[in-house]
Amino acid sequence: MSNSVVIIPTFNEIENIDAIINAVFQLPKKFHVLVVDDNSPDGTANRVRELQKQFGGSLFLEVREEKSGLGTAYIHGFKWAIARKYDYIFEMDADFSHNPTDLLRLLKACEKGADVSVGSRYKKGVNVVNWPLYRVLLSYGASFYVKMITGMRVHDPTAGFVCYRRHVLESIELDSVRFVGYAFQIEMKFRAYLKNYKIEEVSIIFKDRVKGKSKMSSSIISEAIWGVFVMKLRSLFQKNKF
Repeated sequence: MSNSVVIIPTFNEIENIDAIINAVFQLPKKFHVLVVDDNSPDGTANRVRELQKQFGGSLFLEVREEKSGLGTAYIHGFKWAIARKYDYIFEMDADFSHNPTDLLRLLKACEKGADVSVGSRYKKGVNVVNWPLYRVLLSYGASFYVKMITGMRVHDPTAGFVCYRRHVLESIELDSVRFVGYAFQIEMKFRAYLKNYKIEEVSIIFKDRVKGKSKMSSSIISEAIWGVFVMKLRSLFQKNKF
């Protein structure tokens, strides 16, 4: 049994799923892995089922009927993990933009007292590899904007490489989380911040995916820009819902 589970949301990740799962299971610490697949037409879920024969009770799969957004995939995974009493619940991408070995560093930060540990691209400068300049500027600018609007002192609020201690997720009204795209990452950190949980950033090197296609879109960017402002206003007038 493991006290830690890594949630990996997938949609058409057949090119990466074998390697990312194997990489997690090769770590010296025993992690469990939950893949939340949005009924990928490329057969990602079927491949995970094949891998389950190899990894026994350490690899789990939840398949949703359709592609419903990153945020709802993680909410689904959080509820699954909370029900099974994992102490440490991780978010990680399937495409190796997050280095699986850094799971150990995020875990260590939480074991030493952080309630939330964030794999941060911007804690020490800009640690991003293979991104075009416009994406770096967009991401870094979004982080500055979020800090300015919300008051959070988190250098990388849009980061998707995160470890939550279970009690943090248990205390958040998961069904009231509104964002479904990458702004979901901002909202989750903001909710933890409003509850005065200790958020610690762990500096990582972020590498753009080599295989598969990015899920970034203009609607996701718009959600982040306008949604953050609305979220801040809601937090001032509807504190009991955060």
